Amino acid sequence: MASAPLPLEAGPIVFGTDGWRGILGVDITVERLLPVAAAAARELASSAPDGLDSREVVIGYDRRFLAPELAAAIAAAVRGAGLEPLLAATPVPTPACSWAVVERQALGALVITASHNPPEWLGLKIKGPFGGSVEGEFTARVERRLAAGGITVPIAGDTERFDAMGTYVAGLRAKVDTGALAAGLERLGLRVIVDPMHGSAAGVLPALLGQQAVASGVIREIRSNRDPLFGGHPPEPLAPYLAELIAEVRASTAAGRPAMGIVFDGDGDRIAAVDENGRFCSTQLLMPLFIDHLARARALPGTVIKTVSGSDLMALVAEGLGRTVIEMPVGFKTIAAEMLAGEVLVGGEESGGVGFGMHLPERDAPFAALLLIEALVEGGVPLGQRIDALQARCGGAAYYDRLDLRLADMAARGRLEAHLAEAPPTLVAGAAVQEVITTDGVKLRLGPNHWLMLRFSGTEPLLRLYCEAPSPERVAEVLNWARQLAESV
Repeated sequence: MASAPLPLEAGPIVFGTDGWRGILGVDITVERLLPVAAAAARELASSAPDGLDSREVVIGYDRRFLAPELAAAIAAAVRGAGLEPLLAATPVPTPACSWAVVERQALGALVITASHNPPEWLGLKIKGPFGGSVEGEFTARVERRLAAGGITVPIAGDTERFDAMGTYVAGLRAKVDTGALAAGLERLGLRVIVDPMHGSAAGVLPALLGQQAVASGVIREIRSNRDPLFGGHPPEPLAPYLAELIAEVRASTAAGRPAMGIVFDGDGDRIAAVDENGRFCSTQLLMPLFIDHLARARALPGTVIKTVSGSDLMALVAEGLGRTVIEMPVGFKTIAAEMLAGEVLVGGEESGGVGFGMHLPERDAPFAALLLIEALVEGGVPLGQRIDALQARCGGAAYYDRLDLRLADMAARGRLEAHLAEAPPTLVAGAAVQEVITTDGVKLRLGPNHWLMLRFSGTEPLLRLYCEAPSPERVAEVLNWARQLAESV
């Protein structure tokens, strides 16, 4: 699918599912960013829970072009709002900022990042005092502050810097016995190859597992240098962008040392993996493994939260272990809200975001990577074998893919949306529709481990098609059917 042309004029300042993002130099400029940062900082202060008397606002940033400079610039806006900016000394994964907020009992964090978006993008994420993304009502209040036109004069000055990366690594080490993980990998003859996709999570896993693990080859990184162009692809953990990692994993396995690839997105809040045979494993396959490990081996309490686009395997594994499953609309904010409201074992979405009840109400890919390694050490077999065994236990393998289809215009989107609402299909590629689910978009259940979901972007003429089916050929057939449907209305 061809990329949409870059805009020549700035769009409105509107927060999406996780922050405000846009094209650097068009949407995202110093002049536009300063008032947004000031409004967000003021809202963090005015929304602070009772008893939180901190004036600190953590500021973090990723490795994108101008991200460090813009992070330093917004410190002046925070000071202008009468608050105390605390700036990360180096680029850090976004969850490291959330961790710092909780550890320091700060008001929140402002993070300069565009996450997994293409290289020309940048943006701002806002984290609340609880260590996760603020909710939609919070960002709506920020937008209202901007619309009201109040002026906050930035105040220049020296900004205190702190070792956000070191604080984060120490925090994760306190939660997981990383020395035991490194020893377990060595004992089993397993290797971990990490691909941070040139992003800000580079160096985290080697630091966690230790220098001895690096020296012995238990863990090593590729594409760990800073490259604001991310090698020419978006820093998103998808199979088409991981040729080097897949080749490295296969080569290690062929040489007699089974390997697992772990990949992080540009700001370290999304994860995916590659098994010992080079199979790409999104969270559609990793979430069931997390559920099994945490509920069975660790016996941790809590429900399982999945989005409506998540694999049936998540629910099958959870229910087989006696856990309640709650299905939510797409987007990690809905998962985080459940994590704040009650006891949750694990919550995740198909696009790579996973959160854990014993940690933060936040996507934290390096922490997820530690638990993934822990699950393999506990199970004593490589990733692919572990996933195959889970699938066999739950009725056999299923396959998944997603297709993003750009429609002609918003009018075309409106016609298709109305058609699906008024007359949802009763037959999909020869299979009868057994159930229509409208939690988010339209999900058509066709059988066990077999469904098609059509979901529209909230802001553009983009249709996302998701399918799970018993074979890759059937996945392709159903997605092609859905594409033809969309183009015919």
